[in-house]
Amino acid sequence: MPIFNSPEQAIKVFSGLFEILIKDDGFARRMRDSQISLHLIQTRPEFELSVTPDDVTLGAPERAAAIRIKMSSDTAHSLWLGKLLMPVALATGKVRIKGNVAKVLEFVPLLQPAFDQYPEIAESEGLPT
Repeated sequence: MPIFNSPEQAIKVFSGLFEILIKDDGFARRMRDSQISLHLIQTRPEFELSVTPDDVTLGAPERAAAIRIKMSSDTAHSLWLGKLLMPVALATGKVRIKGNVAKVLEFVPLLQPAFDQYPEIAESEGLPT
């Protein structure tokens, strides 16, 4: 049974998560300084998000992003809760990443505030934590 009841719920949760991140001056500045942009592709339910230091938009980016990550929404939920570790997700093919490996390695530590806030976001949407 899927965790998300609708595409709209998944979009609200994950776009809200990244909107919180880009409002953090430190996160946005480090993203800008490292020239990192993100194209997030999620399945079941399907949607795409484009994340830049200035904006989170629904859909594919106009220009190729520095990092492209594809996974199911349930996998994303488990990752953000810390129940699934990224190395395991990558090794098992649950997450596929395209892009400059150095940029990916720079990007991961920037996400810590999201890991800290995700359980509250999920709980506010009635999702299992």
